[in-house]
Amino acid sequence: MDASSETGFNLLKVDLTLGKIGVERLDAELTQNYIGGTGVGVKLFVDSHPKGVDPIGPDNSTIIATGPLTGSRAPTSGRFSLVTRSPLTETIFDSNSGGNWGVKLKRCGFDGVWITGRSKDPVFLKISTDEAELRGADTLWGKDISETSNALRATEGDSISVLAIGPAGENLVKISSIMNDEHRAFGRGGVGAVWGSKNLKAMVVERGTKLAEVSKPESFQRYIESAFRKIVQGPITGQALRLFGTSVLVNIINEFGLFPIKNNQSGCDVRAENISGERIKENIFVKPEACFNCPISCGRVTKTAGRSGKGPEYESVWALGAQCGIFDLEAITEANYECNLLGLDTISTGATISCAMEISERGFLEGKIGFGDANVLQPLIRKIAFREGIGMDLAEGSVRFARKQGAEECAMAVKGLELPAYDPRGSMGQALSYATSNRGGCHLRGYMVGWEVLGSPKMLPRFNISGKTDILMRIQNLSRVTDSLVTCKFLEYSVGYDHLARILSASTGINYTISGLQKIGERIWNLERLYNIREGIDGTQDTLPSRFLKDPLKEGSSSGQVVDLDKMLVEYYQTRGWNEEGVPTSSKLDDLGLEVLGA
Repeated sequence: MDASSETGFNLLKVDLTLGKIGVERLDAELTQNYIGGTGVGVKLFVDSHPKGVDPIGPDNSTIIATGPLTGSRAPTSGRFSLVTRSPLTETIFDSNSGGNWGVKLKRCGFDGVWITGRSKDPVFLKISTDEAELRGADTLWGKDISETSNALRATEGDSISVLAIGPAGENLVKISSIMNDEHRAFGRGGVGAVWGSKNLKAMVVERGTKLAEVSKPESFQRYIESAFRKIVQGPITGQALRLFGTSVLVNIINEFGLFPIKNNQSGCDVRAENISGERIKENIFVKPEACFNCPISCGRVTKTAGRSGKGPEYESVWALGAQCGIFDLEAITEANYECNLLGLDTISTGATISCAMEISERGFLEGKIGFGDANVLQPLIRKIAFREGIGMDLAEGSVRFARKQGAEECAMAVKGLELPAYDPRGSMGQALSYATSNRGGCHLRGYMVGWEVLGSPKMLPRFNISGKTDILMRIQNLSRVTDSLVTCKFLEYSVGYDHLARILSASTGINYTISGLQKIGERIWNLERLYNIREGIDGTQDTLPSRFLKDPLKEGSSSGQVVDLDKMLVEYYQTRGWNEEGVPTSSKLDDLGLEVLGA
């Protein structure tokens, strides 16, 4: 296949069933209304998939998309997005990843890759400048992420970047990931299982020869220089994250009493210090690592007594550690390495194991899986990835596992997606954000912890349940913008969306304003909502596990708190312009240029 195209919004379309590859030039109006990345991916996915598509059937597709800033000199411009239907949540699902893969895709002349169908035999996709071809992957099937990447570099060259699934994805594990350059990930929602169901082992992209072009180079350069200064001077982006990585949050969140312990049975523990970013830097840190064109360098290269690798990030050190009652930093780090090798989402893996630990301690399981036992981590991780023994059920995620044991209340998940490392009883805005997220329990679609705990951009009373819906709606809408550009969410703490609007305008030649970006983000958010409603995922699922609604935390600075969700939902729906059942009204849809989805 020879595309012979200029760099632009070019979509590489791959039909695995027929083995055909083509290129489609995206309509300019589409990209103006949805920008790129997640926005374009969501629009294309919704328009092309009828009701009831099986997430692991051949009719489900994955759409990988870069944004207008990808590969440019803008800070954190190395990210790219993926959209599909999740086998874990059955919602429409988007994820994004850092590193260099998306930059190389763009430099090869493609803005996205749309995968449909199912190959009869294992394959990988090789992408080079203006060209792509499918190749056999029989010899790669069964290999872990490192083995796969090394094998492909040996045959395709050292300059490639590799996007691949591990054994977990091959075995259709519903909490499997797609790994990017071995340690970056499309992490959540079981997206690895979607590729596994298609017999797609990997996508390989060469360095490419096409450089990103901008419409107004002088203005663009001036704006990005200012952005870099803001990042370096910011207390979060220029100091905390650079010095200690994302795990700098451990001590902060623990002090505020919303650091989940033992499957959210507590919100703090004095041992949290042992697994903090400060202890990582002191005991296992080798050097920082950055994504493409990122001055923050929040990544950590680490080394244990056994091996070296990347991470763990804050969410991973919590999920595989404190949530399981484990505070052994080396054991947690080794477990993180293992998840990366096998292609597993560390959040859902740790949360599902902690769910099993609580169920075991209640006496519902035959074997004993106790909180605090670091020795069970790696064996359980391997059992999950290969669907062996108890891993067969754990591979389905915490909700399905707990339901099978008759203990669904032990699953700390929303819409089927395991919650991350912030107990909602300690941050009422975050509680509402979890409940209303389109992809399920997620902090990245509305990070109210920033406002209620970190005080960025300003501190809000975290236990108040009123007056926060407008802020949350704006954050959620703008999260869709960030994921459509595609840039890092950490820019929110230093650069700001008004400045991003100026950068985007100079890049594209289109005059974007902060209000215009808000409208685009709102359009994307509501389109996702319409898809979920059509699939039966409606306002009744805008809820939280009963633990957070009924059982107050017993210790720490969030003690005595439960979530009064119903009152917040009423205000949220009104703010969104939805009816009392959480359905967008006709006037709201007209305002956004959307329509109710048919079958």
